[in-house]
Amino acid sequence: MPRRLLVLGSTGSIGTQALDVVSRTDDLEIVGLSAARSWEALVEQAARTGVRRIAIADRDAAARAAEAWTDGEVLVGAEGLVQLVLESGADLVLNALVGSAGLGPTVAALGEGIDLALANKESLVVGGELVTQLAEATGAQLLPVDSEHAALHHLLNGVPPGALERMTITASGGPFRGRTHAELADVTVEQALNHPTWSMGGKITIDSATLMNKGLEVMEAHHLFGVPYDKIDVVVHPQSIVHALVETADGAQLAHLGLPDMRIAIAYALHHPDIVALPTKRLNLAEIGSLSFEPVDDEAFPCLGLCRQAALAGGTAPCVLNAANEVAVHAFLNGRLPFTGIAEVIDATLQELPGGPVRAFESLFEADREARELASEQIGARA
Repeated sequence: MPRRLLVLGSTGSIGTQALDVVSRTDDLEIVGLSAARSWEALVEQAARTGVRRIAIADRDAAARAAEAWTDGEVLVGAEGLVQLVLESGADLVLNALVGSAGLGPTVAALGEGIDLALANKESLVVGGELVTQLAEATGAQLLPVDSEHAALHHLLNGVPPGALERMTITASGGPFRGRTHAELADVTVEQALNHPTWSMGGKITIDSATLMNKGLEVMEAHHLFGVPYDKIDVVVHPQSIVHALVETADGAQLAHLGLPDMRIAIAYALHHPDIVALPTKRLNLAEIGSLSFEPVDDEAFPCLGLCRQAALAGGTAPCVLNAANEVAVHAFLNGRLPFTGIAEVIDATLQELPGGPVRAFESLFEADREARELASEQIGARA
């Protein structure tokens, strides 16, 4: 029997590539789809895959979908997403939602003991130990979909217990690699969205340009693999051929290499522990010729340092950082904040709301709300 798969965020970059991966096998059956607001694309996917239930976060978009699609049920809002998880009968949920909106469905899936393929890194950044403890309590598998974390997961299969010394996540450096902080003051939205390697959604692409994405990935790696922060490094690797490395106690390093193609990480999570054939372009190192690596410029890209600061503070601080970043990135994309203002707003929000203890998921939702209000005030003050 094929495994029943629910895809959240199916109209985005990860979601559409996941549907491509699923179309190449009989091992997976799509039982539900969701989108934030792209109702036309979602309805087309529903018709193509034959699902009878979809969920749309935006209420206006959901109403339009319900008018256009009469072959099934349209669930609405954040509560509709959770209902879809709880009632889909899925064996596996792919959470490819963007931002902290992914936390609720993550909690719902893991709480039901459903295996989770996680492309929504904010679930672990915001939910942290609560999310991993929930997975352990219910026995649900937590499988990373990020290319770097899928690489680490794959590499760690060959490392005996206690032999891991440290791990390294690679960063392309984004579109502004090599620029100074002063040279970043006037960059445009169009320039920031022009990523040299990956094709991603707007928010994730801006996170890559600020290196916030790497900071979030450091926190995600800490929670996924239980590795202390001082043993997780980030190195800039413009070619994006080496996705991650692990160093063992004897001094050896193991690397995961491949041409940039997110379908590899997606298929790894959806088919784990099996490896399936994909029509990806194969890596030829002789053609590549050379690979280069360089340290992160912390002055030009302060978001990575802010992530480490929030991570070490713990509690609700990562939640505050994530919420402030989402608000700041949205303001930049809408022309209300300069590129360098993103880090400034996050820093100011963290200083005013340094974070407190996490007693339950409600603590995170409250911290998220407060951080968004403070970040919005910071943006308004700079306007």
